[in-house]
Amino acid sequence: MTAHNTELAGSRMLVVDDEESIRFTFSNFLVDEGYAASTAEDYQGAIKLLEASKFDLVFVDIILGGKTGLDLLSKIKEMAPETEVIIITGAPTVGTASTALRLGALDYIVKPVRQETLLRVAGKALEHKRLIADKEAYRLNLEAIFNSVEDAIVTVDKDLVVTELNSAVGTLCGVRRDTAKGAPVMGITFQCSGACLKALKETVATGEVIRLSNVGCASSKHPDQVVCVTATPLLKRDGTAIGGVMVIRDETPLLELKKCLAATRKFSRVIGQSPGMRRVLAMVDALADVQTSVLVTGESGTGKEVVADALHSVGSRRNANLVKVNCGALSEELLESELFGHVKGAFTGAHKDKIGRFQRADGGTLFLDEIGEMSPRMQVRFLRVLETMEFERVGESMPIKVDVRIVAATNRDLEKQMKSGGFREDLYFRLKVVEIPLPPLRERKEDIPLLVRHFLDKMNDKFSRTVEGVSDAVMDLFMAHPWPGNVRQLENTMEHAFALGRRNIIGTVDLPGDFLNGRGRSLKPEDRDAQAIFDALERAGQNKSEAARLLGISRRTLYRRLDEISSES
Repeated sequence: MTAHNTELAGSRMLVVDDEESIRFTFSNFLVDEGYAASTAEDYQGAIKLLEASKFDLVFVDIILGGKTGLDLLSKIKEMAPETEVIIITGAPTVGTASTALRLGALDYIVKPVRQETLLRVAGKALEHKRLIADKEAYRLNLEAIFNSVEDAIVTVDKDLVVTELNSAVGTLCGVRRDTAKGAPVMGITFQCSGACLKALKETVATGEVIRLSNVGCASSKHPDQVVCVTATPLLKRDGTAIGGVMVIRDETPLLELKKCLAATRKFSRVIGQSPGMRRVLAMVDALADVQTSVLVTGESGTGKEVVADALHSVGSRRNANLVKVNCGALSEELLESELFGHVKGAFTGAHKDKIGRFQRADGGTLFLDEIGEMSPRMQVRFLRVLETMEFERVGESMPIKVDVRIVAATNRDLEKQMKSGGFREDLYFRLKVVEIPLPPLRERKEDIPLLVRHFLDKMNDKFSRTVEGVSDAVMDLFMAHPWPGNVRQLENTMEHAFALGRRNIIGTVDLPGDFLNGRGRSLKPEDRDAQAIFDALERAGQNKSEAARLLGISRRTLYRRLDEISSES
């Protein structure tokens, strides 16, 4: 004979009986069925075997030499609670049976025991053991999932008695699981005002979902803690509430992020809390009302124009004009006319008088971007205007006096350009009364979450969307990316995602293809197969079965490809 369930074949059995014939017979029956069987004639012999090996099932005679089978049953449950025990008895009584079951025996059988009965009882015992093990594994998996959630979760029955809570409740609410489980939830001292408990009580009473936002949840460790609460009823099929579940999410980090944004927005979109940006913000604040020229330097896309906006908006000139000129976008003749203006007939095409940008900026600020592109002749004239704040329009000799603050910007190395003769030394030092150097984004990556939040708000307004954020995978990519185009590249990447994405969370599938090719993984750019797999996993919320379906491959193939990608990276 062989075991009916191949999963149970090879299970280890122990037969404990003081009759050698029963030990021999049971052992042969079990071995023939495919089980591994051992025998012992008394309590001490059984204990030695149990100490040396693990057994799935033990048959114990109620009467042994010296101690009884019930004594051995108690010891087995102490040593190996997961081991199933069947009591063998020649004269069953109600008292003996109830005691055996109370001590943990699964069942008992009466002598004489037929082969069919022995094997049937053994099979049921092993199946019961497997089901218990599966149930425990399922419980542990659920508990692991439950406790992996960062939000605090509390479930109650219809009488508001706590049936379960995860470890985050201890962290967020200061409530211990061992004291709260099984206790009335309204009697538990949470470290907040109790609004969350009232919501849970209401949801059980009414069967309706209750949502609360910006709930104060202060404690001695977290005096500024703020949470949002969602209480949802647990309903039977007929709609009757049989309990409720409360989810508490810590909103403090998000609020702190918004506070940081609010604090930096006073500097007109200069976003950042990194050491480098703190120095920039401090300089902007200190220079707001100091009427001196400022040179803003930094790589392309670092936000030089934004700093110019901030210098103007926080100072006493903020009610006057901020006028901007891109020196690299205009020819020498056009730049001269743009800066100083011209009179009618000054040159071909001058059909009427024109006020220059110096004059338009009178009382305010003139921002000269890409100052390093200015021609030598224009540098001479511009220097004279800086020193006197007087100029003549093109085609006119009458001087015009203005009060203008100059903020210039460049991504070039002006000092190097000056040494090579491309930029005047006197103009360089006249502009560089104070220099504000902007760090590249790769040197201030701690500012990326702030910038992402800022661009989310900006893009939501621009596209009339309600995108809540970016996925963890996207944020990981952002933090790993070198950002050669700096903040401008990040903004363009976000705008691309908004333009093409349709979900309320930006995923990797929404990012530009050229960005993903440099996503920071150790993948060759031409590995399109790997790219498709990561995108499918993102779309499927990391559910591998769904990702395999989207790709049109089996789960086995997906797992194999993931292993290959992992070994390549």
